[in-house]
Amino acid sequence: MSRLHVFCAALAVLLLAPMVAGAQSLNISVAASLTDATNELIAQFKADGYDIQVLPNYGPSGTLAKQINEGAPTHLFISANQKWMDFLRDEKNIDPTTEKILVRNTLVFTGKKNPAISKLEDITQLQQIAIGSPKSVPAGEYAQEAMTKAGIYQQLADAKKLVLAKDVRQALTYADRGEVDGAFVYKTDALLAKNAVILFETPQELYKSVSYPIALTTQGAANAEARAFYELLIGDKGKAVFEKYGFSVGN
Repeated sequence: MSRLHVFCAALAVLLLAPMVAGAQSLNISVAASLTDATNELIAQFKADGYDIQVLPNYGPSGTLAKQINEGAPTHLFISANQKWMDFLRDEKNIDPTTEKILVRNTLVFTGKKNPAISKLEDITQLQQIAIGSPKSVPAGEYAQEAMTKAGIYQQLADAKKLVLAKDVRQALTYADRGEVDGAFVYKTDALLAKNAVILFETPQELYKSVSYPIALTTQGAANAEARAFYELLIGDKGKAVFEKYGFSVGN
C-alpha cells in the first residue's frame, strides 16, 4: 500500500471516529405506564451533563421481557409486575444485584361519568370494557385477577364484553375517546385522561400489589452511563418525578 493510501485510510478513521462515538446510545425497555415520567427523567439525565442518547422502548412488560430474552440490545428494564423480572432473572439476562422495587401503583376503573358505576360488580351493566391483554400486559392481568375473585370475569368474557388492548395506554385511549364504556388502567394513567374520569378504585384485596421492579441487564451492568441513569431513577430526583406523576415510592 502506498503512503498516500495509508494516509487516506488513517484520515478516514479519524473522520469516522466522532460519528461512531456520537452513535453511542442507551437502550431502555420500560412498562408503558411509566412513559411520561421516564421521558422527563431522560431529559433530566441530559441536563445533568450526560452526552449520550437514551432510546426508550415502551410497551407491555411481557413483550419487552421476551424481546430482551431473544437478544434485543437493552441496558435497563422496568417491569409493571414481578413476574417478567423473575423471568429475565431466571434466564440470567439481568444483574440481580441491581434489582429492586422502583415504584408502586393502583388499579382503577375509568370511563365517562356514570353514577350507576361505583363499584366492581356494577360493570356487568356495561357493554364494552377495555383491559390490557392479560397474557402480556400486567394491568390486564391484575384486572382479570380482580374480576375473577369478584366472580364476574367469566360472565363478562362469555358475553364478549371484554376488549383486549395491546397495553395499558391503549386501554386508556379507548375509554378516553368513548370507544368503550370503561377501562381498567393504573391510577397514574387515569390522571392523564382528558375526558374519562375515575369511577372507582379496584379493591386491593382482589389483586396483587402493583409494583414496578427495575434492574440493569447484564449488558447494562458493564456500562457506566447505564449505571448513572439507573442511579438517577432510584435517587431523589427520580423519586420526585415519579411522585409528581402519581406513583408511590419506597417500600
